[in-house]
Order: sequence, then C-alpha cells, then structure tokens
Amino acid sequence: MPRGRLIASVLLPFAAGYFLSYVFRTVNAVIAADLATELNLGAADLGFLTSVYFLVFAAVQLPLGVLLDRVGPALVQSILMLFASTGALVFALADGFLGLMIGRVLLGIGVATALMAGVKAIALWFPPSRSASAAGWLVMLGALGALTATAPADLLVQAIGWRGLFVVLAGLSALASLLVLFAAPHPVANKTTILPAATFAAIYADARFWRIAPLSALGIGTSWSLQGLWAAPWLRDVDGFDRAAIVRHLGFMAIAVCAGALLLGTAADRLRKAGVKTEIVLAATLSTSALAQAALILQWPLPPLLPFIVIAAAGAATVLSFAIMGEYFPKAMAGRANGALNLLHVGSAFAIQSATGILIAQWPQTHGGYPAHAHRTAMAIVLALQVSALAWFSLAHHVRRDPKTAAHRPLIHSRRRVIPTGGHGWRTAALASSFVCLTLATILFSTLAQRSHADDPRLGPWLTMVMATTRAHAYVRAPQ
Repeated sequence: MPRGRLIASVLLPFAAGYFLSYVFRTVNAVIAADLATELNLGAADLGFLTSVYFLVFAAVQLPLGVLLDRVGPALVQSILMLFASTGALVFALADGFLGLMIGRVLLGIGVATALMAGVKAIALWFPPSRSASAAGWLVMLGALGALTATAPADLLVQAIGWRGLFVVLAGLSALASLLVLFAAPHPVANKTTILPAATFAAIYADARFWRIAPLSALGIGTSWSLQGLWAAPWLRDVDGFDRAAIVRHLGFMAIAVCAGALLLGTAADRLRKAGVKTEIVLAATLSTSALAQAALILQWPLPPLLPFIVIAAAGAATVLSFAIMGEYFPKAMAGRANGALNLLHVGSAFAIQSATGILIAQWPQTHGGYPAHAHRTAMAIVLALQVSALAWFSLAHHVRRDPKTAAHRPLIHSRRRVIPTGGHGWRTAALASSFVCLTLATILFSTLAQRSHADDPRLGPWLTMVMATTRAHAYVRAPQ
C-alpha cells in the first residue's frame, strides 16, 4: 500500500479515536473544580470518578484483544466509538455522582481499544521496519487530545459549561466512528482464522512478558494518573498556582506527551539498528520519570513544570512497550499480546489514581485544598512501587543473560494451527475479563459504600446490593 494511503486510511482514522480517548482521559483535570463545586464531590470522589474509566478500560481489554485479532481493528473501533458517544451524552446530562459514573463507564468501554486498534492496524498494514515510528506518530497525534483537554477545553467550559463540552465530544465521537468505518481498510474475512497455538495463559506465562510488565504498568500508570487528574491538585495545593497557571502547566505536559511519543518511537527504531534493545530504552525512560517524581517529593530547587513535563512524556512509553510485545509474539497475536499488557497499564492507572485520592483524603481539607505533605506522601508511596519494579527489571535482565537459566524461559512457539472463529478463546478471555472486573469493582464499591447517605440517598442501597452480588460472583444488575 502506498505511503500516502497508509497515512490517510490507517494512521489518521485510528489516531482520531485515540485523540478522543486522550481527551476523555485527561479532561477531568480541567473540570475537576467545576464538578466538585456543582455536585459537592471530594478528593476521593474525584479520584474514583476519574479512575472508573480505567477500571472498565481494564476489564474489557482481554476479550476486545481477541476481537481485534479475529474481526479486525476497523469494525471493532467503529462500534466502540458509538459507546463513547453515548457515554459523553450521559455524562453531560448527569445530575449526581451515580450518573457521572455511568457516563464514565460507557466512555471507558468506548475508547478501550483506541490505542490497541491503532497498533493492530499498524502491525497489519505498515512494514515492520516502520512499525515503532508509525506507532510513535499514532501516540503523538492522539496525545494532542491531552493538549486539547487543557486551554482549549477550558475556554469551551467557560463559554458553554462542562456539560456543553461533553455534548460536543459526543458528536465528535460519532464522527470518529464513521471515519474509521469508511476510511480504514478491512482485513479479508475467512471462515477460519489462522492463529498461533497460544492463549492468554501462555502470554502471561512467558518470562519475558513479566520482565517488563511491572515496570511498564507502574511507570506508565503513574504518568496517566498524574496527567489525568492529580497534577492539577498538586499544582494548586503544593505550589499555590491559580487556575490559569494550572491550565498552562497541563498544556505543556500535553505537548511533552506528543513530543515524547514521536521521539521515543523514532529513537527506538534507530537504536535497535545500533544494537540497543528497546527494553533498555523503556527502562531508561521510566527511570527518568521516577527521578522527576523524587525531585517533586524532595523539593529540589526546580520549577515544577520541568519534572511534570518529564513525568508526562513517560506516559508515551506505550510506544516502546507495544514495540517490545511485537518482538516477543507473532503478528497474528498482536491484539491479544498488546491487550494483555494494556490490561496491566490501565489496571495500574486505576489503582494508582483511586488510591492517591484515598491517601490524600486522610488529611482534612483547608481552604478548599489539601496539605502539601498529603500529596507528597501519596506520591512517595507510588514512587516506592516504581523503584521496586525497576529493581525487578534489573534482576530479571541479569538472570535472562545467564545461559543456564535462559533455556528454561517459557516461549510462544511459532507453530500454527487452524482455529474456527467460534472457538474457546473468546469465552476464556471473557471469563478472565469478568474476574478482573469483579476484583477491581469490589475494591471500588467497598470504598464508595462508605460515602454518606446524605450526599445521595439513592447511592447507598445500590452500592450495598452491588457489593453483595459481586462477592457472590453472581450477575450484577442495577435496580430499575
């Protein structure tokens, strides 16, 4: 396929969906104060409301990864963007915490494959030598959504309100659905699908996967958590910035993600040719982010913009992580391998974002904010986890180089077999996804159930019912 057509029919349509994914992921940092004022939400409420996006995002990664491999990225992306459009409308019309949560749930489902679908399309249609740089362009164009979710979104909020903003986003999501459906190429459908003889269990059993997974999940999840929500309260409470200054800082962080994606993708391709493994580039990137967090915690004499730019840029390291998955597993498994890793990315982001809110809320509010040491304590705990992941990566790297242990690594063999499209892979992935959803939801609802009934009398009974049925591993149905 000619280069111009690859850009017009593959890169740009999928980048449009990822652009909106980034907007939905980060826009709460701009409207957090408006939501808190209008709907009386606290720090823990905002943390859970924003992180529920990651909860649902994580829960559907495995089955949607199977669909990407079986059905193709264009159709899956087009259908899911309609969920995003519906979620944006529900969010805009919400009159309480429960309505906002339902909207975020639909948004999480709708953009769950925004990145994976683009990466899968690149794996299908771009030459392997250009895959990392093409993925870098995909993430860079998508990360423009984070930039749009700063000053431009703030201007719209001031003009038409946060509800009006989400109505606009609902319309754009519907347009993105049509764009990818009609512009993107569709793989030829066959009665049977040729897939490698491997399952999610084999992917998760691969020693190479677990060498980088903790580092990638914690490092990238921390970046997403801060950029998506907690950077703004930090700049307000710790550094004393006003709204205009906070929006400017968030804008520079978004630019850093764009530049980081393009730089990391290009650097990975060139350094690989020079003999430098992509795993080392990933470790160096996330180590730099950890150092920037230490600078904030220890109050090094630096402007806060500098470390936050470094942290934000590390959020684009998915370019490196997915390139590594492409080296580990066959092309036909790209959707499932990336989904297996992305499940950990978004699951980590959910846990970090929600836990940060819980930790900060342990200190009393003063003058509409929280003490600086509350933010520093929460960040220090998350940083300790990242340092542990870096230590694990370093240890596993040295073990892998030992020829005595290298032979015992589980590998995905290149042997292929014909699997009918109605096979058991989908059901296995769905069951695994349901387990993830139930586990994470139990954590979420257990904490939410502690909310006062005075805040929303309808919420307490609903959460009690959900918790009981979740623990029983039964079907969860909301009351009519």
